[in-house]
Amino acid sequence: MPDDLPINERITLPGWRMVEETLRAGGPGGQHQNTTDSAVRLRYDLAGCQDLHPAVKRRIQQAHPSLVTDDGELLIVARNDRSQHRNREAARERLVEIVRAHLTPPKRRRPTRPTLGSKRRRLEGKKHRGKIKSLRGKVER
Repeated sequence: MPDDLPINERITLPGWRMVEETLRAGGPGGQHQNTTDSAVRLRYDLAGCQDLHPAVKRRIQQAHPSLVTDDGELLIVARNDRSQHRNREAARERLVEIVRAHLTPPKRRRPTRPTLGSKRRRLEGKKHRGKIKSLRGKVER
């Protein structure tokens, strides 16, 4: 069973909700690669988690639909390193980053209108370009 994972000073993800599996990773490693399960698949029970607010869980599911299974588990695979230990740490760090990124709700967009000065500058620029193009025509004698 993995250790608990602190997200911030108030939130800690319990280790008993995480399942770490090892598997063989492709890529460099030579003969060592064929004998060692260096990749790590980390499953976190997002649906059953009581430590995260439902809005946070919903934001994670909407932002990362390919990482969330039909059972509500967040699935993270780390296989970039040749070391199982470093891949395990990378998967845990990625889980922390994902949860931290969605703790605060995104700011609502407040619709704005262009200022009078920006409208004026845009029209003057269009007139200037039009005048340049009109001067490219044939010269009358």
